[in-house]
Parts: sequence; C-alpha cells; structure tokens
Amino acid sequence: MMPTSIQSLIESRASTQHFDPERTISDAQVTELVHLATRAPSAYHLQNWRFYAVRSPQAKARLHAVAHRQAKVLEAAVTFIVCGTLGAHAQLAQALQPSVAAGLLPQSVSDTWVAMAQSSYGADAQLQRDEAVRSASLAAMTLMLAAQGMGLVSGALGGFDAPGVVQAFGLAPQELPVILVSVGYSAADASPQHKPRRPLHEVMCVV
Repeated sequence: MMPTSIQSLIESRASTQHFDPERTISDAQVTELVHLATRAPSAYHLQNWRFYAVRSPQAKARLHAVAHRQAKVLEAAVTFIVCGTLGAHAQLAQALQPSVAAGLLPQSVSDTWVAMAQSSYGADAQLQRDEAVRSASLAAMTLMLAAQGMGLVSGALGGFDAPGVVQAFGLAPQELPVILVSVGYSAADASPQHKPRRPLHEVMCVV
C-alpha cells in the first residue's frame, strides 16, 4: 500500500488549464522540479532526457507560437519542454561512471550494460525513439507530481509543432521534444476538475 502522502499527491493532482500570470516561481524551484524529475527511472540508467525551462516573456512568446497558441504557455510561471534524447547508449559508460565511482555499480556490471545497450539500440533507430519517448514521459509525470508536492499546479500539453519547437529553441538533432509541462499557480477563479476515471474492470486484467 502506498504511503498516504504519495497517494494524496496522486489523487489530488489535476490538469490545470488556467494559470495566474502574475505569480512566478523562483530559480531554486525550477531547479528542484528538474532535480526531482530526474529521479524517474530509465532503461540501463540511460537518463536519456533533457529539459528546457521556458520562463522569459520572449521565450514564452516563441513557444506560444508553436504550441497552437495555447494560453497556458503565456500564463504559467514556466513551461518545460521535456525531451527524450536519441543515441543515449553512446554515452552510457559516462552516465554510469558516477555510480561505479560511488561503489553502487561494479565496473563489470557497467561494462555488461554498455555492451547490451549498444547491441539493443545501436542499429535500431525506432527503439532509440521509443526509449526516448518512454523516458521523457516518465520524467514528465514525475515532474508533475513534484510540482504538486511543492504546492504548485501543472498541465501537460501534447499539442505542439515538434519541428517548430526544435527550430524555435535550437534543439540538438538528438533531442526529441515529447511533451510540454506548464507549471505555476492556478488562476483565482479556476478550480481543479477531478474528472471520474473509467471503471477499473475496463482497464485492468489480472492474469
């Protein structure tokens, strides 16, 4: 059974559509949100994600233009462009080195993981993309729960022009924009909508 605090965060979270544009969040809060988001799991500990924190009025305007002009991009204190990174297996040895140095992962295990990742992803561009989307999605959900735990609200945006985002923010070729997550404070006249979920018997199968 989940601890009450975690259960409360999950059950209280709701997607926010209208943010208070007058309320900002600090640099420390933005940093902490990304720090907590990177606690999400990833295959082989690839950590194949990157986060762009869109905060300035100029950057918000650029993102607004390629996100179907959704108002929350302008209103929220920050909108994160959550990217999955392609070709992460090529840097896996480097990514695992801190764990090896800390004695948490034997060098032999690290070497095995690197070889396995190279074998799995090296010649499979689709698998690289699938893994990038999985990792970025896990990180985005973790970020939203982190925001909830910090007394903030969030809203995920899947509607955006991905090539437009790449161009507007100069994303690297290996950075795949997967989802946008707006974070801030809810507008005073906006109340969270905890919409009913489908019955469990429709979505769960015990085998």
